Amino acid sequence: MLPLAFCNEGEDLVIKKINGKDDVTRHLENLGFVVGGNVSIVSKMGDNVIVSVKESRIAISREMAQKVMV
Repeated sequence: MLPLAFCNEGEDLVIKKINGKDDVTRHLENLGFVVGGNVSIVSKMGDNVIVSVKESRIAISREMAQKVMV
C-alpha cells in the first residue's frame, strides 16, 4: 500500500484503506473516498492534489491525500 499523495498523475488506483480520526475518515467518505472505490490523480499543484473520484474532480490537500492508501 502507498499513500495517494505519492502516486503519479493519470494512474487508475483502488482505495485500500483510509487512515485518520473518525471525523477525517467521515469527511473523506462524504467526498467519495471509500474503500474499494476507484480514484486517479488529475494533477498536483503545490500542496494540493486534484483527484478524480466517482466522475467528479476534487481538490484535496497533500496532507489529506497521505491518509488515503491505494
